[in-house]
Amino acid sequence: MSKRASWARVKHRLIGTPLASAEHEHQLLPKILALPVFASDALSSVAYATEEIALVLALAGAAALSSMLPISLAIAALMAIVVASYRQTVRAYPDGGGAFIVAQDNLGRGPAMVAAASLLTDYVLTVAVSISAGMAAITSAVPGLMPHRVTLAVAVIALMTVANLRGVREAGLLFAAPTYAFIVIVLVTLATGFARCVGGSCPEAVSAGSDLPPLVSGLSAFLLLRAFASGASALTGTEAIANGVQAFRPPKPRNAALTLGMMGGLAIIMFLGITASARLFDVRVSEATIDEFGTVLSQIGRAVFGAGAGFVVLQAATAAILFLAANTAYQGFPRLSAILSAHRLMPRQFRHRGDRLVFSNGVVAVSVLAGLLITAFGASVSRLIQLYVVGVFTSFTLSQAGMVRHWLRSREKGWQRSAAFNAVGAAATAVVLVVVIVAKFTHGAWIVMVAVPLFVAGMAAVRRHYLWVASRLRASPQADGDAPAPHRVVVLASRSGRHLERALGYARLLHADALETWHVRESGDRRLWPHWQERHADIPLTVLEAEPGGVAATLRARVRRVKEEVPEGLLTVVVAEEIGARRWRHLLAHRAGALGILWALRRESGVAVADVGYPRPGRRTPHGRLDAPFLLVSRRLVRLAGTALDFGLEATTPLRHIQTVVLVSEVTAPTLRALQYARTVSPGAVHALHVEIEAEQRARVESAWQRHGIQVPLEIVPSPYRNLTTTVLRYLDRAARRAGPETMLNVVIPEFLVASGPGRLLHNQSALWIRAALYADTRVVVTSVPWALGEIPAIPAAPASAG
Repeated sequence: MSKRASWARVKHRLIGTPLASAEHEHQLLPKILALPVFASDALSSVAYATEEIALVLALAGAAALSSMLPISLAIAALMAIVVASYRQTVRAYPDGGGAFIVAQDNLGRGPAMVAAASLLTDYVLTVAVSISAGMAAITSAVPGLMPHRVTLAVAVIALMTVANLRGVREAGLLFAAPTYAFIVIVLVTLATGFARCVGGSCPEAVSAGSDLPPLVSGLSAFLLLRAFASGASALTGTEAIANGVQAFRPPKPRNAALTLGMMGGLAIIMFLGITASARLFDVRVSEATIDEFGTVLSQIGRAVFGAGAGFVVLQAATAAILFLAANTAYQGFPRLSAILSAHRLMPRQFRHRGDRLVFSNGVVAVSVLAGLLITAFGASVSRLIQLYVVGVFTSFTLSQAGMVRHWLRSREKGWQRSAAFNAVGAAATAVVLVVVIVAKFTHGAWIVMVAVPLFVAGMAAVRRHYLWVASRLRASPQADGDAPAPHRVVVLASRSGRHLERALGYARLLHADALETWHVRESGDRRLWPHWQERHADIPLTVLEAEPGGVAATLRARVRRVKEEVPEGLLTVVVAEEIGARRWRHLLAHRAGALGILWALRRESGVAVADVGYPRPGRRTPHGRLDAPFLLVSRRLVRLAGTALDFGLEATTPLRHIQTVVLVSEVTAPTLRALQYARTVSPGAVHALHVEIEAEQRARVESAWQRHGIQVPLEIVPSPYRNLTTTVLRYLDRAARRAGPETMLNVVIPEFLVASGPGRLLHNQSALWIRAALYADTRVVVTSVPWALGEIPAIPAAPASAG
C-alpha cells in the first residue's frame, strides 16, 4: 500500500470517516451527553474551590476558617444568579454566542470584543490549568514522573485534541462515564459523611486540631474579599452551555436551559456539601500543610472511607474530572471562534467544519495555545492559576450588564424583576473581578490584562481587513455593448520539446488577436533558437536579455511594459511545463524557475496566467498516472476523492477544442472579470461551476447571478463532505472523460491579490490548493485571472456572440 493511502487510513482510524453535512442533526447532543461535554469544567471546580477559600482564610489562623461557610453561601448565591442569567440568555439568544452576542446586541462591538477576548483567553487557560492539575495529581502518586510532566501534559493535550476532532457526540460518549462517576462518588461521599454526623459519630479529618499560626493581623475585609474571589473559581465554565446552544437536540434553547440548570444545581450542592463537610470534619489546610495532609476533598474522602476502595475511587475520579475539565474549553473555544469568524473578527478558517462536523481549526488552535502555555510555565498549577478567573469574570460582568440593557429595551413581561436580578449579578461579578485583579495582578494577572487588549486589537484589525477586502471585491454591473478588448497571447518558451508543442497547440485555440512567443536568453543558452525557424516560423519569437533579477523578474518587467502599451487589452501568458520528476531534489533543481515565473506573473493584475503541462517521457506509472513530482498533497487529494485521474494518457493527442470552466465561490468583481475573460478566449464553450458547501452561500450566488444578468450557464454541484478541492477534481474528471482526448479543459480561477503576508493568511487560498491538486493532470489547463485589491479597472466586454 502507498504512503498516501496509508496516511488516509491512519487519519480515518484516528479521527473517523468523514461525516456528511446532512448528518449534522445526528451529531446533536441529548441532555445526558451534553452535561459531561459542556459542564465538566464547572463541575470539576468544586474539587478545589473550597480549598482556595481555606488557603486564603488560613492566613488569619484557624479561627478564620469559620468564615468558609458564609463565603461559600455567598458564592453559591452568585452562582445561582449567573446560572439563572445564562438561562435567560439561552432563551433570548438561541443561536449561541453567550456573553459576546449579548454584549454585541446591547453594549456595542467594543465591549463585545472584550468579552470574547476574555472568554477565549480563559478557555486556553482552562485547558492549561486543568491538564496541569491532573498531571500534578499523577506526579504526586508517581514522583518519578515529575521531570517529564511537561511532555506528559502535552501528550494529554494531543489525546484530547484527537478525541474532540472525532466529533462532539464521540467526545460526549468518551467523557460521560468519568464525569458521572465523579458526580456519583462525591455525592455518595457527602451523603455518607452527613449520615454519620447525624448518627452522632462525625468523621474527623487527618488535619483536625492542627495548629495554623496566623500570618496576618486579624481577619480583614480585604482578606474576606480575597477568599471570596478565590472561591469564585467555582463559577468557571458556567458560560460554556450558552456558547454551545446549537450543539443540543431540538428544542435547543429548552434543552440547553435545562442542562444549565442541572449543572448549576449539581455544582452548588457539591460545593456547599464539600464546604460543610470540611467544617464538620474540622479540615484545616494552609500553604505550609497542604502537601502533608492533602487536599480538602481528599481529606474528606479519607475521613469517610479511610484508605479503602471508596477513597481510591474518589481520588481517581477527581483526577479524571480535572483532566476532562479541559473538554469544556474544547467545546467553547471552537464555537465562539466560529461565531467571531462569522462577525469578521477572526480568520474565516475558524468557520469551517472538519471531516467530523466539528470546528477543527478551533480545536487545533486551543490545543496549540494551551501547549505553549504549559511549556512556558512548566506545567505548574501554582504559576498558571494566577492568570485564571480574570477572563471569565470579565465576560460574566459584561454579559449580565448587557442583559440589564436588554430588559430595559425590550420591556417584556416581568422585565423589572429580570433587570434587577441581572443588575445584582453584574455588580457582584464586577466586585469579584476588581478583587481578583488587585489580589493577583503582581502574581501574573497582569499578563491577562495585557493579552486581552492585544487580542481585541487583533480582532479589530481582522475586521478592518475583511471590510476593506469586501469593499474592493464588491461587484459592479457588467459593461455590455462595448467593443471587445484586444486579446494578446504570449507563450513562454525555455527550450524546445513536446511540452512546448502542447502549449503552442493550446494557445492557437484561444481566440486571440495576436500570438507570440517570448524566450529569456541566459548565459550559455543555445537550446531553443536553432530549432525555432524550422518548426514554428509562423509564430514570432521575441528573445529577451535576462535582467539582474533573473528570468521571473525579466518576464514581469516585460509584461508590465505590454500592459502599459495597451492598458485596456487582455493578456494571456501561457507557461509550458514538463512534469514527471520523481524526487524533491529534482523538483528543486528543475521546477524552481517555473514556480518563480508562475508566482511572479500571478501577482500581476490584469494578466491571465495559464499553466500547460506535458508528461516527461518515461514517467508514467503502470496505472496510467504520472509519478508526479510536485506536492504529494496533489495525489493524496485525488486518492481521497476516490478518483483515478488518467494523468497524461491523452497528452500526445492533438488538441482541437477548448472547454472553459469558471470556478465561482461568490459573485464579485474578480468573478465578473474572469467570466468576461473566459467568454473572450473561448466564446460559446463556457460554463461556470459553484461548489455548494453552505446553502446560504449558494443562495447568494444564485441571487447575484440573476441580478447581474450573467448569460454564462451556472452549474451547482453539492459537496456533502465540505471538501471543495475533492469535489472540483471529481467534476473535472467526469467533464474530461465526456469531452474526449481532443478537448482541453481550461479551468479559470478568479483570484484577488492581497499584498501583505498576514493578510494572505486570513484567506483560504483555495485557488492554490486546486492548482496544486490539478498540477499533474495534463487534460486540464489552470488559468489564474488575478485582481489586485485596490484597483477598479473597467471589465472588458465579451464578443457579442459569447453566450
